[in-house]
Amino acid sequence: MKYITIGIFTFFSTIGFSDSLLHVGNLIDVDSGEVNKALTIRVSGNKIIEVTKGYASASKNDEIIDLKEFFVLPGFMDMHVHLAQEYVPKAERPEKIEPEFRTLFAASAAKKTLMAGFTTVRNLGDGGMETIALKQAISQGLIIGPRIFTSGKTIATTGGHGDPTNGMSKDSYSPPSPEAGVIDSPEDAIKAVRQRYKDGTDGIKITATGGVLSVAKSGENPQFTEKELAAIVETANDYGLWTAAHAHGKEGMRRAVRAGINSIEHGTYMDDEIMALMINKGTYYVPTIMAGTWVAEKAKVPNFFPALVRPKAEKIGPKIKSTFSAAYKAGVKIAFGTDSGVSAHGDNWQEFVLMVEAGMPASTALKSATIETAKLLRVEDQLGQIKPGMLADIIALKQNPIKNIAAVSEVAFVMKDGIVFKNNL
Repeated sequence: MKYITIGIFTFFSTIGFSDSLLHVGNLIDVDSGEVNKALTIRVSGNKIIEVTKGYASASKNDEIIDLKEFFVLPGFMDMHVHLAQEYVPKAERPEKIEPEFRTLFAASAAKKTLMAGFTTVRNLGDGGMETIALKQAISQGLIIGPRIFTSGKTIATTGGHGDPTNGMSKDSYSPPSPEAGVIDSPEDAIKAVRQRYKDGTDGIKITATGGVLSVAKSGENPQFTEKELAAIVETANDYGLWTAAHAHGKEGMRRAVRAGINSIEHGTYMDDEIMALMINKGTYYVPTIMAGTWVAEKAKVPNFFPALVRPKAEKIGPKIKSTFSAAYKAGVKIAFGTDSGVSAHGDNWQEFVLMVEAGMPASTALKSATIETAKLLRVEDQLGQIKPGMLADIIALKQNPIKNIAAVSEVAFVMKDGIVFKNNL
């Protein structure tokens, strides 16, 4: 068996072998929800070459991985994370956080996320360039973590959710520029998107409404004009970038969906009208039930949130679960996302449990984190299923998650790009 070392960590690698043969006792087809028995997945390099019935014999240089007692499925994908942060009470926050520290924190969070079975994430919002740099380091094998698709710095409006100077005294900052992620006109919007492209992002994240955790009064009001939104989406489309909109309030969602945004994040006050509009436009919904549940619980803890944040957390947080239930029943396209970085990294699996509690079948929840997420990222020809030609992102669970969704909490095996990063078999 051949190993590679990354930093102080050592992992199994297929390099030096002809192929890796995964002998799989139970292969979950995330498209149909069926469980297929006794199969062999042949991996060569970073790709799946074939999936055949029975347990194939190994040739001289092949490596056999015994997963006969496990339930195997594609690596999970989380469409809303913040790797460079994790919310803590104000009293526990350091007085000063340097950009370099955020990058190191993101590296730690990335490892936790990968070990939880999430081989791909979409990072929506940085303080600077941290996940752009982290993505490069992971792809070069310098750091352990999932495949990252990142938006870089969020685009916000002056005083809106995502304005980095909110809560500062007026004489302590200069008004942030479009390059820094704050815009106030269609011209600013175009410049901000082009800067993200120049920075090396994969997509654009905007804050279409107020938010819960920003130091600002409203968590619901629309924060972009229709012309600004049109400029953002049109420019992103020109540069081949996807778009995602943080949105709690109805009017902000309406404007963003009409403009052609690819996904709505959170969607708290989504109603029948907005759901119908999203279905018509093909807009994805990324619910982040975990974040709503978490902020609602923490709002009950004295002094956990600043005074401006607490009432928003109490009001908005509890609603996301019921909104998700209604959206699922209405037929809105749903892609899995947690907003991890609000809650702790590595706990991403808890979103599955909340989705099932809210009425989504377990098999559909698994599909939302594989096939649907791949479609949202426009990589369905590479990720989201275990099929010949796909990248070898494969995980194994001890129990059947279709029968017991909590089984996703016990990931025993993680392969990403043909390299085994976790092997607790």
